[in-house]
Amino acid sequence: MLSFLFRRFAALVATLLATAVIVFTVLEILPGDPAAVMMGLNATPEQVAAVRAEYGLDRPVVERFFGWVIGLVTGDLGNSYTYRVPISGLILERAAVTVPLAGMAVMLSAGIGIPLGVIAAARANTRVDAAVMALSQIGLAVPNFWAGILMVLLFSVTLGWLPSGGFPGWNAGIGAVLASLILPAVAMALPQSAVLARITRSSVLEALQEDFVRTARAKGLTWPQTLRRHVVRNAMTPVVTILGLQFSVLLSGAIIIENVFSLPGLGRLLFQAIAQHDIIVVKDLVVLFAGVVVIMNFLVDLAYGLIDPRLRRG
Repeated sequence: MLSFLFRRFAALVATLLATAVIVFTVLEILPGDPAAVMMGLNATPEQVAAVRAEYGLDRPVVERFFGWVIGLVTGDLGNSYTYRVPISGLILERAAVTVPLAGMAVMLSAGIGIPLGVIAAARANTRVDAAVMALSQIGLAVPNFWAGILMVLLFSVTLGWLPSGGFPGWNAGIGAVLASLILPAVAMALPQSAVLARITRSSVLEALQEDFVRTARAKGLTWPQTLRRHVVRNAMTPVVTILGLQFSVLLSGAIIIENVFSLPGLGRLLFQAIAQHDIIVVKDLVVLFAGVVVIMNFLVDLAYGLIDPRLRRG
């Protein structure tokens, strides 16, 4: 088990380091000078040079890279060019919006996709199965931002039940926060629940072919009891894996939805940083999103190793 953990952790560190190198290299070769952008067109060369010295942009590339990596490890992410505040505090403030949003979307995805997948598998090759698969196909085909716009038109503009955008802040109370996040969470969850429904259906159908199903029925268990106690439990391994990966995908993929609903989250911060050429914020956020994906994959690998001992010996 220790060898398995060491191999997975070594792969985690190597992937994170490679990600940091790629992100830093790509952003370094982009055209444009952050200091010149920040100071404006009327800035003198002396003013631009002063800003470059203030933010360390005049240092050698290798020195800047290792200083940036050390800052990532220690939590000292530097200051934003645009906001003139510590980036770590800026990320924590915006994460208070994006993390609950992604969590709500994952719970909605599981609450919709898993039951539909189980129902479709239990009623395989029937009209119910065909209807669930058709709905999942629609969920995959419809872009989440377009679904979000339609929901705003219905629930905000027409019915007036929910706010069309914005975030009131946690001081406004949990009710106001949930009301502002429910529509974007549903918009993000729809395509993910479609994926989850299809994977659940396939996994349950595969489990139904196993010998333990015939054994359970031979012992006198009813079909619902067999499905609930044995089939669904044995079919959940790939489903749990997808759920873990969905959280990282939703966390890093909230850029469009947060802009549609004017939510001050990490995705909107990344969009604004790109528009304002705030390179240091872009680098930190891209590595953060990539790190979340890599760490979730690491945790999924560990879960697989705990579930199936054969993988620890592979």
